[in-house]
Amino acid sequence: MENTFTDLSHINVKGGDGGAGCMSFRREAFVPKGGPDGGDGGRGGDVVIEADPQLSSLIDYRYKHHFRAERGTHGQGARRHGRDGEDMVLRVPVGTVVRELDAATQTPVYDIADLTHPGERVVVAPGGAGGRGNIHFVTSVRRAPAFAEKGEPAREHWIELEMKLMADAALVGMPSVGKSSIIARISAARPKIADYPFTTLIPNLGVARAASGQSFVVADVPGLIEGASEGKGLGHQFLRHIERTALILHVVDVTGGYEGRDVVDDYRTINAELAAHASELAVRPQIVVANKCDLLGTEEAVDRLRSVAEADGHQFFAVSAATGLGLDALVSACAAEVARLRSEAASSQEDACDQSGEWERERQRRERRIEVSREERHAWRVRGVQVERMVIQTDWENDEAVAYLQHRFDRCGLDAALAKAGAVNGDEVRILDLTFTFQGTDDADDFDEVDDANDDDLVVAGEVEN
Repeated sequence: MENTFTDLSHINVKGGDGGAGCMSFRREAFVPKGGPDGGDGGRGGDVVIEADPQLSSLIDYRYKHHFRAERGTHGQGARRHGRDGEDMVLRVPVGTVVRELDAATQTPVYDIADLTHPGERVVVAPGGAGGRGNIHFVTSVRRAPAFAEKGEPAREHWIELEMKLMADAALVGMPSVGKSSIIARISAARPKIADYPFTTLIPNLGVARAASGQSFVVADVPGLIEGASEGKGLGHQFLRHIERTALILHVVDVTGGYEGRDVVDDYRTINAELAAHASELAVRPQIVVANKCDLLGTEEAVDRLRSVAEADGHQFFAVSAATGLGLDALVSACAAEVARLRSEAASSQEDACDQSGEWERERQRRERRIEVSREERHAWRVRGVQVERMVIQTDWENDEAVAYLQHRFDRCGLDAALAKAGAVNGDEVRILDLTFTFQGTDDADDFDEVDDANDDDLVVAGEVEN
């Protein structure tokens, strides 16, 4: 049967394009000079990622990789605004990390969000803004503006979805040390069990319950080998699932397996791989579990492992997944430790809440950013989502619209950013595939009234990278 567990996916997302604003004038009987009445274009729908506790895999994104939200419709005369596009909501398991990907290399650039609570949402592809109709550009000296804004095309980009299991404890160790047998004994999980390495190819989750009534979620992670943190073996694919667990259950086969490995070497190897993958795992609470202790001739190995584990400050349990020896005591100890760690986490995160609002503010901050770089001695390249949006929405065949854009550049901080970078009058400024001549900052003109009323979301001057 094909493996249906998927914990890493790359998808392409695009919000809906914005509808164009309308340039229209009121036309009625007995009203020979009606004013502007062009409606606004509708905003395109957003692509939203939402954490759903009912999901346990990213299988929905294994075969389908392109997702598009609905576009907004155009504005019309008589102040009729276009309809906004519908959002597209993509549901993922709780514990999914969302990252921006470089379009060329498909490598992560930065984290967009970490969805650790049910219902958390983040906009990954905002819809394009609808263009404003000409009713917005009336001033005391411009009574009949003959231009409107175009709709903004939405940005298309690739993102990475990485699911990390939200378990309380994780069983880790070399292949064939008995992790799957232990989780099958202490929970209702029924993983594949066999006497050959790498039997477990996907993580398994189970709920264990102690005699006291306390319960916890335990994950059985595929076996690790030396070099796993560098990509060797199969377990390296699932090291990410250990990152969120509060407690590590380190299982060691005291028989040494088919190869006759040394128990202390196995113990040291796995801990080294955990630390190499993520340094915080080196100090994560750990319980050392010596498995297969029912077999003859294992006493000396158990004693040696116990001494090393306790010297490192870890609890130690000698168990047998085959006979059930010591498992009740192990489960009770794990439940108590998980309860303690939960209590500590709760007290340290009393102010923790849904981060959706913060992620949205961070996205808007990235959009407001202006980046100015010198391409030639007297030529400058300007990049920034909002600045590029202004250029895209301008009707370049309309002189009034172009004049209005020049004023918006000043108000959004672009002129100040260019001056700070070293631009002088007469320099060439390049935005997208268009070029402009830098003329420095001017005093506010008759557009002030319009911008103060309608451009509250413009770039803050000073957010510049030279």
